[in-house]
Amino acid sequence: MGDVSGVAKEDLHIFRSRFATVSVPENITLPEFVLQDAEKYAEKVAIVETASGKAYTYGDIVRDVRRFAKALRSIGVRKGNVIVVALPNLAVYPIIALGIMAAGGVFSSVNPMAVESEIRKQVEDSEARLLVANEVAFDKVKDIGIPVITVGDNKIPDSINWEELLHAADRAGQADIQDPVTQSDLCALPYSSGTTGTSKGVMLTHRNLVSNLCSTLFSVAPEMIGHVCVLGLIPFFHIYGITGICCSALRNKGKVVVMQRFEIRAFMDALIKHEVTFAPMVPAIMLAMVKNPIVNEFDISKLNLKSVMTAAAPLAPDLRAAFEAKYPSVQIQEAYGLTEHSCITLTHADPRKGRPMAKKNSVGFILPNLEVKFIDPDTGISLPKNTRGEVCVRSQCVMQGYYKNREETERTIDESGWLHTGDIGYIDDDGDIFIVDRIKELIKYKGFQVAPAELEAILLSHLSVEDCAVFSLPDEEAGEIPIACVVIRKDAQEKEVDLINYVASRVASYKRIKALHFVDSIPKSASGKILRRLLREKYLGEK
Repeated sequence: MGDVSGVAKEDLHIFRSRFATVSVPENITLPEFVLQDAEKYAEKVAIVETASGKAYTYGDIVRDVRRFAKALRSIGVRKGNVIVVALPNLAVYPIIALGIMAAGGVFSSVNPMAVESEIRKQVEDSEARLLVANEVAFDKVKDIGIPVITVGDNKIPDSINWEELLHAADRAGQADIQDPVTQSDLCALPYSSGTTGTSKGVMLTHRNLVSNLCSTLFSVAPEMIGHVCVLGLIPFFHIYGITGICCSALRNKGKVVVMQRFEIRAFMDALIKHEVTFAPMVPAIMLAMVKNPIVNEFDISKLNLKSVMTAAAPLAPDLRAAFEAKYPSVQIQEAYGLTEHSCITLTHADPRKGRPMAKKNSVGFILPNLEVKFIDPDTGISLPKNTRGEVCVRSQCVMQGYYKNREETERTIDESGWLHTGDIGYIDDDGDIFIVDRIKELIKYKGFQVAPAELEAILLSHLSVEDCAVFSLPDEEAGEIPIACVVIRKDAQEKEVDLINYVASRVASYKRIKALHFVDSIPKSASGKILRRLLREKYLGEK
């Protein structure tokens, strides 16, 4: 290609939103921004659990966020201290997250179904000072070595009870805040596999998340405030669950309808009973809405559902068509984002205001305040429209970096502030973006991230395994499933199922390998990199 000057390389082709820039308020923390004007809605239900009926009004949320923040400070939490939360979807979840942030702490969520070693790894890596867990997760975290706050009806010995902690804070005097929380302070440390396989803490500030909410909510009309009802089924330990569902709904004074797990009858019942208007979900749930015969027990004309959104995995065209045929009045939206940035594109807008939908199968248009470019992965040169390249994004939403991992940070965010996503895509003449491939090898199983490198390391720890590779195959229900190829020692007695069980006993259920094949060798590049693409193509042909 010859030498390319920095200027030419830099920014010949930068794409911005077709919509006007939106202002981002200064000097306001995420909890303050999300709960702004909440007192006007004090009696309105903000969040409700479908299973138990437990509910909080906006007045309750404001009160308990304040109480929890005060309680945390009273037990020694200081600005920048990390608190790991191991909880399923509960009505109290956003109160805990916002309370941690209001106290100046850093909220770090973990899947409560993770095994003890996975939770311990995150606690140790993040240097967490406290854990918040329910009764189910407590057994896994009680021996990690830091205090645990437990949420739930039963008092658990050797833990700090949530209700008692709040009551103690009520009795205490007004705590002096020596070190006020600012927008530039960290407020969240979610863990992501990023563009490579190992889990890393993603440092997000109040400014990052306030900026992201301003960009994603730009098209919400004033008359929608107070009237949106959102399904809270996507796990709240995902950044999308806590920001895209909880914080967005609370900012717009809507209602979040909380479900811990998907069961088709309870799900359909909740949609109708609570008059849910917006339901973010994974493709597997859309498939159940189309194909599961239990759906026919319900009068779907009673649905108040206006739109569903899928972001965790690509939507198959035949599933989209079947869903549209069964639910013609429900808009299907797609989005694209990552933990390191949150939402980047959206397919929906308000057609009444000249904000049309993006094309089907596109992930949408660029949100306001964001810059996007597509680069040649080999040369770094920015590419014109309709040319595939690595998606890069620059905005105030870009993470501060990976916690204690400068090398990975520098690999992901360049000196000009561009976040390199590891995804391949292009932008068309209308400004709609299409994601066509992933440089990174992450497997998206039902919206959960599964890192092949982690499963390969476990397989290689088995004495009978000489070499292995884990890759994804498409699956109608799950989006993608993890498949393994293993080179086994000549004298080994193990069968395929033995190795599948070996991995299953060491990982959370969503990381389990779904099929395993014995092979003679693993295809690798000259540099020793596993050529997963070749394995994928081989087994796709046989599927």
